[in-house]
Amino acid sequence: MKIQNLQLLALFIFPITFLFFSCSSSTTEMTFDSSKLRKASQEEVEKVIEAFILAQDGDVIEIPEGFYSFKTQLILDNKNNIQIKGHGMDKTVFSFRELKTGGEGVKLVGNEILIQDLSIEDAPGDGVKSQHVDGMTFRRINVTWTNGDKSKNGTYAIYPVQCKNVLIDECIASHSKDAGIYVGQSENIVVKNSLAFGNVAGIEIENSDNAEVYGNTARDNSGGILVFNLPGLPKSDGKGTKIYDNDIITNNHVNFATPLGEDPNGNTVTMIPPGSGIILLAAKDVEIYNNRIHKNKTVGIAIANYHVTGFPMDAPNWSPFTSNIYVHNNDFKRTWRFPDLTKEFGQLISVYNAHGKGKTQDIIYDGFFDQSLAENILSNPMNICVQEAGIEKLHFTLFDLWEGEANIKASKDYNPFVCQTEVFTNVSHLTHK
Repeated sequence: MKIQNLQLLALFIFPITFLFFSCSSSTTEMTFDSSKLRKASQEEVEKVIEAFILAQDGDVIEIPEGFYSFKTQLILDNKNNIQIKGHGMDKTVFSFRELKTGGEGVKLVGNEILIQDLSIEDAPGDGVKSQHVDGMTFRRINVTWTNGDKSKNGTYAIYPVQCKNVLIDECIASHSKDAGIYVGQSENIVVKNSLAFGNVAGIEIENSDNAEVYGNTARDNSGGILVFNLPGLPKSDGKGTKIYDNDIITNNHVNFATPLGEDPNGNTVTMIPPGSGIILLAAKDVEIYNNRIHKNKTVGIAIANYHVTGFPMDAPNWSPFTSNIYVHNNDFKRTWRFPDLTKEFGQLISVYNAHGKGKTQDIIYDGFFDQSLAENILSNPMNICVQEAGIEKLHFTLFDLWEGEANIKASKDYNPFVCQTEVFTNVSHLTHK
């Protein structure tokens, strides 16, 4: 089957009726109760706005304790060596519930910018966005939404894009309708010691180079940690992500993402099945190790190529294939809950896996590969390497989807992928103040 015809899979829409349904959780958990804070006066609010507008290179903007309600965005425009400091995530809160126009609550542009020790609530778009920043540090930042209707929440909580040398440390991101912590089209990234919960995607690294994601907890999202390369972006294929020493647990939240429009590439996170631990999509040079991947009801790790989306795959300097993946020394625990049936990708995993209908999978590989490199997948042309202790006891499924939904095949054979590789030694270790 030619690659260009794979759109006929149409996201694997299956005419199957079940006598029972997949239940997804939902959470309205709040980390802090900002309602009890002192309300900042209008004069205090205007003083903060003025500090952002009039900031000069080298300034330190300190915000006292209190609940600050803004009707305008806070924008730092092309400034250098700026520090924005609150008095604690539970003590200094920026609320954008009254902001009726604009997107992000806080937007930061410049170089060597630090924002720390405060919370951001209810931005109409993204919580805090940094763009074109070299040296961006988020430390102890909490971003969330307090709406009852989660579909009205903002897109990204913490959102550096087209940045260099990014540090996200001890942050909390919750209830975003896309990704809580999202790093896009950036390079040299560290995401550590942070918590993402109640989002569609907990932590997402997209079209980025040299990212380390470690010491985090991703829980109660639809998908815990994602590494995606999407077509048609200013920065094409990202590579070199390391995901290690994270707790990726109970990511069984209902997927409340909404399509962005009629564009053929839509909103990719809408396809994430609740119950996904880690998903790789067109990812390159990724190492996943020493993680606790527990009680994600659909799949622990999904190794997927862009073909499964059903979206167009023509883009310059970009490949739809996932390659050079090293999975080792992780701890898997399956759950008793029935896997997802609300998303077509979840249906594929739940219905057509090699271990039986309704069986949670620890690792799946969708089986697509570059046919210019090999005639079949048994030679492992995309260098997908799995070294897990007790792999014979894990639920591993290799799919064969080349013939479309009429003839989906699945195998338990992990042997072609039991290999070792050392392709990740060049990932940068960053030093931040």
